[in-house]
Amino acid sequence: MGMIESGGVACKCTGRRSYGFREATFHENRIFLSNLRSVSMTPLLLNGLCCTRWPSVAGTRTCILSMDDREKSGSTMLESSRQKRVPLYVMMPADTFGIDASGSPRIRKIKAITVSLKALKLAGVHGIAVEVWWGIVERFSPLAYNWSLYEELFQLISQMGLKLHVALSFHSNRRTSSSGSGGVSLPLWILEIGEHNKDIYYQDQNGFSNDAYLTLGVDQIPLFCGRTAIQCYEDFMFSFFNKFDSFIGNVIEEISVGLGPSGELRYPAHPFGDGRWEFPGIGEFQCYDKYMMEDLRMAAAQEGKPQWGDKGPQNAGYYNSLPSGVPFFGEGEEGFLSDYGRFFLEWYSGRLIQHADAILAKAANMLKKYQENKRTTVILVAKIGGIYWWYWTFSHPAELTSGYYNTAYRDGYDPIALMLSRHGAALHISCLEMLDSETSPAYLCSPEGLLEQIRTVSKKRTIRLIGRNTNEQFNKAGLCQIYANCYHPKAVVRAFTFFRMNDKIFRVENWKNFVPFVRKMSTGL
Repeated sequence: MGMIESGGVACKCTGRRSYGFREATFHENRIFLSNLRSVSMTPLLLNGLCCTRWPSVAGTRTCILSMDDREKSGSTMLESSRQKRVPLYVMMPADTFGIDASGSPRIRKIKAITVSLKALKLAGVHGIAVEVWWGIVERFSPLAYNWSLYEELFQLISQMGLKLHVALSFHSNRRTSSSGSGGVSLPLWILEIGEHNKDIYYQDQNGFSNDAYLTLGVDQIPLFCGRTAIQCYEDFMFSFFNKFDSFIGNVIEEISVGLGPSGELRYPAHPFGDGRWEFPGIGEFQCYDKYMMEDLRMAAAQEGKPQWGDKGPQNAGYYNSLPSGVPFFGEGEEGFLSDYGRFFLEWYSGRLIQHADAILAKAANMLKKYQENKRTTVILVAKIGGIYWWYWTFSHPAELTSGYYNTAYRDGYDPIALMLSRHGAALHISCLEMLDSETSPAYLCSPEGLLEQIRTVSKKRTIRLIGRNTNEQFNKAGLCQIYANCYHPKAVVRAFTFFRMNDKIFRVENWKNFVPFVRKMSTGL
């Protein structure tokens, strides 16, 4: 491919190249079904797997009241909540996809996957969550879509009697794959453009780019063989809807649309896997590619403050800084409450919401015919990140760098919820397995506080919530916390995605906890 002046590369269909996926590590376990059959449901349920839990004085989880007792009391759960059923989806393994000797895509360890799906169906799981990767389907050439891998997988899942949550994934997971290597990249033709123009990716203040997702600065710039980034996403979605028309609303009940790194509506302020950031660092603003900087300059000029458009905040610390001693996240004259601070944060968060608004408008329009058909059920979903550390500070710095203008003085999630309500989209939030007491008090974390805020804005804007866990969870206490959050009196979630399927889930000690959890979720008792 040759260079062109627009900063992209000339478009030519090239021969098929080999994928760069790593070998699968999801092991076939032939005792899945026998394990399932060996689980005696009644004793496990009677022993109080799902219960109301409160942190103990020592900060550990303690089960105080069994769910049966809780229901008898009738004091903490609304009648509508008791009658609500929460469908449970299990996400496919991260290393599901691979290639054969000829370089063609295929599903790895298909026998193990098949046995696993049977076991999950028998356990009472409602459906499977599948990431549909841009980097697989449109991998080699623009507008050349290969859906064969997903046709095979969707047929298999459908034959098992399971439903689908499909996550249209416009990001890369190369740095977040379980082994720290391999994974799925962006399409190869996108990467070739990026080799000549690094500004198609988000950049930090030191010029380091992140190729996990295209910067929203190129949403409306035709750098991709004559198309803008939004048009690339739209064309991909249009092809998907055409290919799987008969599945949508029948087998496919939820469609989430990727809006950023890990599919979440946020900036890559806390890059994982490349050594720049470690928890609980505040992260860095990601607005230094030339396209976002040009947008910032125009916004500053419109504000009558052209000097504000030269750069992002220069006193906001670094990836692993802590809030104390970082002027921008303090309440002084150079902080987030200053006129400049408000201007920058409104611009930074506002562009993120505009980005989601543009993509979800395209998706919602394509879904209309299915939603108007009373015989089908399908909902549009948007994910946000669970940025819970430093939540109890005034400035919420980790959220600010991620693009959520949420502080002690401003509700940053309400504008997002309002935007989602316009498109009838559900909000997908993580952290449902977490307790405040599980993190160091020094980091002022509050996954529980974050969830409470999300519940409040979802109720205000009448949008549905979908939950997921952030970390692997197989013990009774963690599953109990998930259940409690799914059937919370203020807001029962529309569905829950369990993150994710792997060989651990089928180990006897974990399976004996997981099966009654699934049954409890399915019945809503």
